[in-house]
Amino acid sequence: MKQILSSALVLLFLSGCTLGPDYIRPKVLTPESHRGASPTAESLADLPWWEVFKDPKLQELTREALKNNYDLRAAAARVEEARAQIGITRSFLYPQVDVRGSGTTQQVSRKSEPPQTLAAHDRTFRNLSLALNMVWELDVFGKIRRETEAATATFIATDMARRGVYISLVADVAQNYFTLRQLDLELEIARRTVGLNDETVEYYRNRLDGGVSNQLELDQSVANRARTAQTIPELERQIVQQENLINYLLARNPGPIDRGIVLTDQYYPPAVPAGLPAALLERRPDVLSAEQQLVAANANIGAAKALFFPDISINTAVGGLSRNINIADKRAAIWAVSGGFFQPIFQGWRLFWNYKGTMARFDEALAQYEKAAQNGFKEVADSLVTIEKLKGVRAEQEAQVAALANSSTLSRHRYDVGLANYLEVLIADQQLFDAEILLARTRGAELNAVAQLYRALGGGWDEMAAQTSQTSSASQ
Repeated sequence: MKQILSSALVLLFLSGCTLGPDYIRPKVLTPESHRGASPTAESLADLPWWEVFKDPKLQELTREALKNNYDLRAAAARVEEARAQIGITRSFLYPQVDVRGSGTTQQVSRKSEPPQTLAAHDRTFRNLSLALNMVWELDVFGKIRRETEAATATFIATDMARRGVYISLVADVAQNYFTLRQLDLELEIARRTVGLNDETVEYYRNRLDGGVSNQLELDQSVANRARTAQTIPELERQIVQQENLINYLLARNPGPIDRGIVLTDQYYPPAVPAGLPAALLERRPDVLSAEQQLVAANANIGAAKALFFPDISINTAVGGLSRNINIADKRAAIWAVSGGFFQPIFQGWRLFWNYKGTMARFDEALAQYEKAAQNGFKEVADSLVTIEKLKGVRAEQEAQVAALANSSTLSRHRYDVGLANYLEVLIADQQLFDAEILLARTRGAELNAVAQLYRALGGGWDEMAAQTSQTSSASQ
């Protein structure tokens, strides 16, 4: 019977139990398809970023940003910190072994009660001790295992946050680069238009000098030129600031940015399938991170529940105690084995309120997880409708620019043959310039929306593939 009881006790200590609920993924209200998209498993996010953004210069900038960006480096450091925390928490599952040594010198009094009956040379005592100690807290009720589970989930959540920084950085570099190319196009339009305005001013100045025009037409042409020319320094300011922003993302000092493909020739994906909403829950880093925070909160419930039960530990020590250095002498050997438990009885309801707090933190984490999922669906739907509607806007603006360009040419012919006054020419030129600027901005916004959709879908993140791509590009 003693052997059976001893075996059962040892088995209990080694296996133990784990208190608290095991994690089960909660159901999230998931639509069958993204709003504005047909249900299909294919997704733009399945493509790696270098197949979505095909400008070679943009790819170079993105790779440099992924290598040097401050936020990404900080996120990687946070991952390593979370990884180390797993080891710290898990370490309490194992025996804690240490070596302790001490030495004492003591003189006793001969005037004490009872009086000491020692020889004169025996008043002083010296002792040296050296011991190997072991303390082992048996995780019978699973407190340490639940804490380790929580630390592991926190590590995964932190790694998902790093992945989120990675994807956001790719999208940020792309969006800021497209904005820069948009500003370049606007500046090109402004300079070209100012060049035409200079020719017009010179034309009317010559006509005034020849007596076939009047000062009003010359002043109107000069004013129209100034209206266009004043946009140039403002665009140049925005371009410099946009370059500085891109350099900041790349961890560079402020300076110029190399350009690649012009905005009008940038690659537009032929289709932008969003995939199934259920796949978004497995892809978006913020959703995955929120779920792992929920896993951690669930594990902390078990750890809090285990605090109501006894802490059981075993303590052992082996060593030597001697008045001289010869501690290894077997006559100086000492050892001790002890065990104990600590059972809290009343602590001012602290353990109860700690448990209630972990339950509340779980409810908060659940709400954050559901919020992250719904925000993902919203961002994808917003990006899809933006891409779809901007495509229609761009088509209409292209038709408008073509019509206004023809109108500007015809108005000049009408003016030359005396069928129109200069006001008609002036209005046509101003409308054409404004329409070309709006078209450039729409093209930039459309490319930005594609990058935003890629971000919203948790796009094509594959670190190993990225490294392989960088290696192959460098070898070429």
